[in-house]
Amino acid sequence: MGKDGGGDGLEVPLLKRTYYHGNCPGCRLEKRNETRRGVPYTEFACMWLVTVCSTLPIQSLFPFLYFMIRDLHIAKQVEDIGFYAGFVGASYMLGRALTSTIWGIVADKHGRKPVLVITLIAVITLNTLFGLSSSYWMALTTRGLLGLLSGMLGPIKAYATEVCRKEHSHLALSLISSSRAIGLIVGPAIGGYLAQPADKYPGMFSQESIFGRFPYFLPCLCISILAVAALISCIWLPETLHKHNEATDSNNSIEAMEESLSDSNAEESSGGYWSLFTNWPLMSAITVYCLFSLQDVAYAEVFSLWAVSDRKYGGLSFTSTDVGSVLALSGLFLLIYQILIYPSVAKAIEPITLVRATAILTLPLLASYPFMTTLSGFNLQLVVNCASSLKNSFQVTTITVCNILMNDAVSQDLRASANGLSVTLMSIFKAVAPAVAGVIFSWAQRRQTASFLPGDHLVFFMLNAATVIGLMCTFGPHFARGSTKH
Repeated sequence: MGKDGGGDGLEVPLLKRTYYHGNCPGCRLEKRNETRRGVPYTEFACMWLVTVCSTLPIQSLFPFLYFMIRDLHIAKQVEDIGFYAGFVGASYMLGRALTSTIWGIVADKHGRKPVLVITLIAVITLNTLFGLSSSYWMALTTRGLLGLLSGMLGPIKAYATEVCRKEHSHLALSLISSSRAIGLIVGPAIGGYLAQPADKYPGMFSQESIFGRFPYFLPCLCISILAVAALISCIWLPETLHKHNEATDSNNSIEAMEESLSDSNAEESSGGYWSLFTNWPLMSAITVYCLFSLQDVAYAEVFSLWAVSDRKYGGLSFTSTDVGSVLALSGLFLLIYQILIYPSVAKAIEPITLVRATAILTLPLLASYPFMTTLSGFNLQLVVNCASSLKNSFQVTTITVCNILMNDAVSQDLRASANGLSVTLMSIFKAVAPAVAGVIFSWAQRRQTASFLPGDHLVFFMLNAATVIGLMCTFGPHFARGSTKH
């Protein structure tokens, strides 16, 4: 840092961009951010809405999926319903795993905003068609196609670091993480409350109406309407990708030097997409990201199964409405946490130290869940809601830090590709997690009288084991990162 020419002692960057391409959207945005030092609230609000609406469909089907498969009459026996439901539940993640990297490359070449728009259009059309499914194969196909066309997660994280000044990137990425967490929590609540409306709310919906003939259409329709609002909000989102005509610009060499020095932590982009696999700081962050994502999805699966299972099997005997209420309150707390608490914590604690701290705090929290069965009434509701809110806050903190480390490890021309790669690998982990968690949970239900880790103690012990593995991967030689404190 150096002093300005006026001698007033104010520090200014040693190197600033001195040339902007008039026709480049990325340059126009950078030029605007040079003078606009405040938080870009409009862009952040639109970005938050877009992320929430693209996330809501991911888990909104789980509260009613069992009944939907039953009503589609694909299963010959009741015991087969779970088998067919598993394929529908996994089809989205499988589709996303196949195309996330491709969408990241598209975003790096053609821009972040087109990928956001395509994802929202896919949600509007395919999620609506899923609610209108009249056969098992229609439900399976629409969910798979929705996953294939949902390429937003990688580009939106790159976009969040580019749409604002560097000092606001923590807030931007925390908004992305919190909006995704809220979407993953509120989505099942929407599905639980609004599915089968003719049975739950006969005074408002008749059996002869479209909502009576298609009992799972209403939650899908509500999510699609929100996605229309998010699509309209994209009007206020600027493109952030730099698009330069290198053949005709005589200032390219100077500009390239400026961009290469703009982020000292970013790895060189020579070698193209394949260079990402040799970028060890990036791959280290992706590894931690995938492990904690696996633990989070396994927890989400286990929590719902554990909460609704009978107390004689170590559960809480909650109804689907009770679970929806807990998830909705957790989502509200997450929003408050991300806006009011996380930014201050992130500034005070070094990023990877923050990940380790939340992982260590998660261990006793998860270990306490099986003992909640001794509570009842208000005390049980209070403890479960507090524990769920803390667990989700710890997870969002970890994911936010991982996103920051991943984005700082690459230059802008590979940032969306790097995030696409992370989403592909994360989706594979998330596709495996529910199946493994379901198997362990079923096994634990048959071990109620075991002398070591009886019943659900085994389930939460396995979740803690995954947490410990993720924690170990934050230390060397497994983990590599730049020296900059965020």
